Amino acid sequence: MGKTLTEIAQQLSTSKTVKKTVPEKTKEVEEAKPVPKVQLVYAFNGTGKTRLSREFKQLISPKAEGEEAQSSDLASKKVLYYSAFTEDLFYWDNDLELDAEPKLKIHPNAFTKWVLVEQGKDQSITTTFQHYTSDKLTPSFSPDFSTVRFSFERGNKEQESNIKISKGEESNFIWSVFNALLEQLISELNIAEVVNRSTDVFNNLEYVFIDDPVSSLDENHLIELAVNLASLIKSSESNLKFILTTHSPLFYNVLFNELNSKVCYMLERFDDGTFALTEKYGDSNKSFSYHLHLKLALELAITENRVERYHFTLLRNLYEKTASFLGYSKWSELLPDDKQLYLSRIINFTSHSTLSNQTVAVPTPAEKATVKLLLEHLTSNYGFWKQQGI
Repeated sequence: MGKTLTEIAQQLSTSKTVKKTVPEKTKEVEEAKPVPKVQLVYAFNGTGKTRLSREFKQLISPKAEGEEAQSSDLASKKVLYYSAFTEDLFYWDNDLELDAEPKLKIHPNAFTKWVLVEQGKDQSITTTFQHYTSDKLTPSFSPDFSTVRFSFERGNKEQESNIKISKGEESNFIWSVFNALLEQLISELNIAEVVNRSTDVFNNLEYVFIDDPVSSLDENHLIELAVNLASLIKSSESNLKFILTTHSPLFYNVLFNELNSKVCYMLERFDDGTFALTEKYGDSNKSFSYHLHLKLALELAITENRVERYHFTLLRNLYEKTASFLGYSKWSELLPDDKQLYLSRIINFTSHSTLSNQTVAVPTPAEKATVKLLLEHLTSNYGFWKQQGI
C-alpha cells in the first residue's frame, strides 16, 4: 500500500529498527539504526521531489512555514532546503518597454538576506559562478542586493553590459548563492565548541535538503557540481544530515560513487496519488535503469513460465542496449559464438514478423528455452551485477 508524501518525509527523518543476530545469545535482537548522514533519492521528473522537500520542511520545522519570505533570522531553522522554490526567489525584469536593461531580481528570504546583506558573500558567489560558467561573465549586485545585472567582457576589451544569461547560467548563479551559504554553515558547525563559532545562526540546524540543483546544466558542469557537492558534504564533521534528490541518473551516479556513508532510494508515485520510497543498493545501472526493467521482466516471465512472443522483442532490446554500452557495432556480436547467425535469425523473426495470420502469442517450448538460454548467456558473460547471496 502506498504512502502519502508526509509519510515519506517521516520515513526520511526517522531512525530505523533493524534485527541483528547476537552470536553469544544465538538470537535476534532489535537495534535502533540512526538516520543516515546522507540519503540519496532518485525519482523521475514530475514524481513529487519538490513537494517532498516542502513536506519535509513542514515536518521538521513547521513554524518557519509562514515566515520564510520575510525573516532574515536563520537561528530558529532546523532544515535548510534548495529546490525549485529557491529558484523562484530569483526572477527576471526584462525591461520590456526599452529592452535595454534586463536584470535578475532577488526576492529576500532568510538565506538570501544572510548570505548577501549580512555576510556580504557577493565576491564568493561571483567566484563560484564564474568557475562553472566563464570568467568573462560577471554579475553585479545593486547596493541593496535586490537585483543583479550581468555583463560579458569580450576579447577586444569591450564589455557587453546588461545581458540576459541563459537558463543554465541562471541555475548556476542561483546554486552559487546557496553554495556560499552551504560552505559557511558546514564550516561553522565543524567547530565543536559552540562558544568558539563566529555565529550562532546555524546551531539549531539539523538537515540540509537539496532537490535537483542540476536543471539546465550540461554534463560537464553537472559532473563537476556533483563532485564538488560530495566533497563539501564529506567535509562536514557535525551531526548535520543531508537529503539529496535528483531526476538525473548521471548526477545520481556521481554522488553514489563519491559519497561513502549514504543510503539510496527510489521515489515512485502510483496512479492513486500515493508514493513509495524503496531502498536501492547500487547506482542507477544496478538499481533502476530501463535495461534492468527489461531484464527483470524477462526473468519474471521465465520463472513463471509465461514467456510470450513479445519477450523476444524485449530480449533484443536488452541485447541492443548492452551492446551499445559496451561499444559493440552489432548486438548480434554478443550472442554465443557458435550460434550467432542462427539465434539472430530467431530473434529477428520472432520480434519483427509481419505474418499476423501465421503467428501465435505463445512460443513453442524450444523458443521459450531459447529466451532463457540467451538471457542467461548475456547476464553471465557481459558484466551484469549479481547481488550477493543470490
